[in-house]
Amino acid sequence: MQNLIPLWESLAARLRGIGQIVPPLVLRLIMAFEFWQSGLEKYSGDNWFADIQDKFPFPFSAIPANLSWFLATWLEIGGALLLLVGLFTRFAAYSLFVLTFVATAAVHWPDMITMWSDLAKGYAITDMGHGNFKLPLLFVVMLLPIIFQGPGKISLDYLLCRTLKADPMPAPIADAWAWGWAALALGIPFAMLIPAVGAVLILLALALFAFARFARA
Repeated sequence: MQNLIPLWESLAARLRGIGQIVPPLVLRLIMAFEFWQSGLEKYSGDNWFADIQDKFPFPFSAIPANLSWFLATWLEIGGALLLLVGLFTRFAAYSLFVLTFVATAAVHWPDMITMWSDLAKGYAITDMGHGNFKLPLLFVVMLLPIIFQGPGKISLDYLLCRTLKADPMPAPIADAWAWGWAALALGIPFAMLIPAVGAVLILLALALFAFARFARA
């Protein structure tokens, strides 16, 4: 058993080494392709946002449909390009993360959830009258590692950090500040989809910020 521990540690170290290169790149390329395709469809298609204007969560429901269409189109195209090259990657990924929540609330979410079974029926690609949030959920799950872990070593962000002599992969810190920012980052989009969940996450973030400030004082 003692001989297996160094072997496992050696294997795990090499897997983590490759994990900083290949998985982030694959996720970025897939997400870039998906949002690029979606953005091009909007760019060359007709504006149908006016038909669902009342389904957009606030504050997007107050934005004119033409402006919403323009913003969504170029956010998807621009965000896809930034993901592709790995530039300002976390900003691009989080912008698309929020956009996905908005799209889910307006298009993919069930109109009325009376039972958990209705929500389960919406976990599908094809809309059978209960929503079809499976695909946007997968997008959200795939964007999360990019937001929290970064673009990986094959990216312009990594090259820019090296050029500026900044640490491109600083040692991770999971303190109250970190958990607070994570709760806030998740709470903002959730507030547009499930307001109660979003409110709890935002309040949790504020409590964590207060605790972190008090603990430091």
